[in-house]
Amino acid sequence: MASRFLTAQWRKLILANYAVDPEILKPYLPAHTELDIWNDTCYVSVVGFLFDAVKIKGISIPHHTAFPEVNLRFYVRYLENGEWKRGTVFIKELVPKRLVTFVANTLYGENYQTLPMRHQWDVLDNEQRIEYEWKVNNKWNYIRVKAGIEPVDIKPGSEAEFITEHYWGYTKRSATATSEYEVKHPRWQVYRMHSLNFSFSTKELFGEAFAPFLETKPTSIFLAEGSEIEIMGGRKL
Repeated sequence: MASRFLTAQWRKLILANYAVDPEILKPYLPAHTELDIWNDTCYVSVVGFLFDAVKIKGISIPHHTAFPEVNLRFYVRYLENGEWKRGTVFIKELVPKRLVTFVANTLYGENYQTLPMRHQWDVLDNEQRIEYEWKVNNKWNYIRVKAGIEPVDIKPGSEAEFITEHYWGYTKRSATATSEYEVKHPRWQVYRMHSLNFSFSTKELFGEAFAPFLETKPTSIFLAEGSEIEIMGGRKL
């Protein structure tokens, strides 16, 4: 059984979801996995959230316990012993901490990038305003939402369930090798959406192939409250 590697809270997750051509994801697809499709649609998501109360093997690292993250991810599945494991693959992860980037890229083969970042949460009587910003070539990119303040349960079989209920991470290590790790958290709740605003330097961050998709209105947008999470130690497939 895998041991617990990291504990934290993922809070106020903005998930902007885009239907894309599956062909643009094939270069990123880890060996032994296949694309996970919902209602004949292949998704990528731009996700912004606060990484809080971070501990690695039970130890807090000074100045690295709370920071925003923004990532671009897509969805895969892996067949093991006749059962499907549903997971995510990260194309790019943005954080403001150089040490986090160094460790993730060097030891775990991820694709992190360090950028200036900031976030702001404003909770009013009947609305909350959540935003995450990151600076690319002296230009502030952002994703901002306005949403209700009462969380609701995610409906079984819904698009929101598909986007949020992936409990494994897969990383392409080579043409034939893949790393797998488990992410544990309770089922999340989401808020009713009021509005979304965003501005991405898509080509600079993610590549030209994603520009036709990420620079248009997303297929859907969710704001999840999040929860405590556990990331378990990984293995190679």
